[in-house]
Amino acid sequence: MKCPFCNHENTRVIDSRPAEDNNSIRRRRVCDECGKRFTTYEKIETIPLIIIKKDQNRETYDRSKIEAGVLRACHKRPVSVAQITQLVDEVENEISGMEEREIQSAIVGERIMNKLKELDPVAYVRFASVYREFKDVNTFMDELRKVLK
Repeated sequence: MKCPFCNHENTRVIDSRPAEDNNSIRRRRVCDECGKRFTTYEKIETIPLIIIKKDQNRETYDRSKIEAGVLRACHKRPVSVAQITQLVDEVENEISGMEEREIQSAIVGERIMNKLKELDPVAYVRFASVYREFKDVNTFMDELRKVLK
């Protein structure tokens, strides 16, 4: 590992422990040349996940898109950022646990909606109305009736 201060190639690990997220290793290092300390994080390299969109286009999985959609659905609702992060983490773990390299966007969307339904029914209906592209008020009302049952 190169020193970020002097670019010397000899550095030593002086401390190693799991990071806060428990998905990576935090390492404290010291440069043998300049003596400065720095921190690195070691994560498992994963195979990129490809999402197959409704129009059959493929794109790389982007967590920020899910977060943005859920955040919009939860706008002015009593849902904390921590709850949104947990929801996205759960969905991400479920789809990565499927061990598929390509996943239909519909599968991801349905999992998000299932979690939102439990978290906040209003946020669920907001997300579903955009995701399922409700065409008219009747479609919207049909979904509301399902939630009220």
